Amino acid sequence: MNNKVIVKVIVPEIFQTYDVFLPINKKIGNIVLLLNKAINEMSENHFSISNCNVLYNAKTKKEYRSDVLLLNTDIRNGTELVLINLT
Repeated sequence: MNNKVIVKVIVPEIFQTYDVFLPINKKIGNIVLLLNKAINEMSENHFSISNCNVLYNAKTKKEYRSDVLLLNTDIRNGTELVLINLT
């Protein structure tokens, strides 16, 4: 699977962690939308879908801009990300 990376997504809002595959050819903004829907579904609607969710690197605390392709970030297999709602 050269076109995807597997990462750990930490969702503090619902105290859950998920291992997910992310496509490297999508923009971070689109990935956040995909994560919103997937986590909402996996958590049986305990996670609210929001336009204000942002991805951060768990180790470096770096925020990922929504207009950047995942391929052009430091996100690689095994990266730990945090999905936070800014509202």
